[in-house]
Amino acid sequence: MLGFGGRPALAEARLVPAQRATVEALAGADPVSPEDYLPPRWLRNAHLQSILSSSDLRRRRGLRRLQALGAVSTEHIFDGGAGVRLQGWHTVIPGMEVRGLALLLHGWEGSAESSYMRMTAASLLEAGYEVVRLNFRDHGNTHHLNEDIFHSCLLPEVLHAAIDVAEKFPQRPLVAAGYSLGGNFALRLALRAPEIGLPLKHVAAVCPVLDPHAALMGMERGLPLYHWYFQRKWRHSLELKRELFPERHVYDDETLSLSVRELTRWMVENETDFGTLENYLEGYSVAGARLANMTVPANILMAQDDPVIPFADFANWQLPATARLEVARWGGHCGFIENAHCDGFGERWVTDRLTRG
Repeated sequence: MLGFGGRPALAEARLVPAQRATVEALAGADPVSPEDYLPPRWLRNAHLQSILSSSDLRRRRGLRRLQALGAVSTEHIFDGGAGVRLQGWHTVIPGMEVRGLALLLHGWEGSAESSYMRMTAASLLEAGYEVVRLNFRDHGNTHHLNEDIFHSCLLPEVLHAAIDVAEKFPQRPLVAAGYSLGGNFALRLALRAPEIGLPLKHVAAVCPVLDPHAALMGMERGLPLYHWYFQRKWRHSLELKRELFPERHVYDDETLSLSVRELTRWMVENETDFGTLENYLEGYSVAGARLANMTVPANILMAQDDPVIPFADFANWQLPATARLEVARWGGHCGFIENAHCDGFGERWVTDRLTRG
């Protein structure tokens, strides 16, 4: 059991001051609105927002918030089914009055320690929720847990792990939130939850990958920085996988130097049963009417200036009555930074939506 900053666990049950203030504020305030997100002019650049969203400055800010709360995190290995193991971190403020349990899902090549995961965890803890930050396969320091590599259609193992989370921490209302690819997973989790018996009450998705075809094209045609960033991180992940399982993964450095599109194509043809890149991308799309049968309430936050997920894709999105799309004018990709301290509207919005039920 690890405390952020080495703070000891508290023996007596109590309502921590930060939790009390947040709960009282939520109870008496109107819901936060994307229309209220008005960053200072110097923060209205989409690329700056997107870069700051995953910066070390913001990651440290998230860590300091957790340390200030006296949050304690415990590692768990959750059952993904068929022998799959997924790491997660259960975080709680010792002695807090627990209102529920929140499952947080990160974006592609992010992790449980990504800035938005830490910041959202801190906000939810203040609101009285225990938090599980789940690492997808091959994210964080988990490449050794499973032999096969990660891809975005591995929803079954995330569903199975979510059930394990609910069983390990029973008698708590379960909610979930995700960012980018994690938002995509959260929505697919909500779609499938009733049929698999997952007691999921509500989900929130921030800048979710809607149409993977368009997202890939947007990465290629946008600022080269984004393609370079994801290509570099994915290549490093695959290098680690090769070092750990050299007999299973025999791809060469030339393969790893391919563009994101061509490396994805190689992965699909050599590591999956989808056959073609197009079939694979369709496999995790939530565009069009794919969420029409979703009954779990869902809130979705999108920024008009998102440079990674094309906002135009959302215009014709067919959502069920249980889902609501909310749009901010600014925010970039999973940014929504509000000030020089790198506090974010995104984590406030997620907390507000999930805790209001």
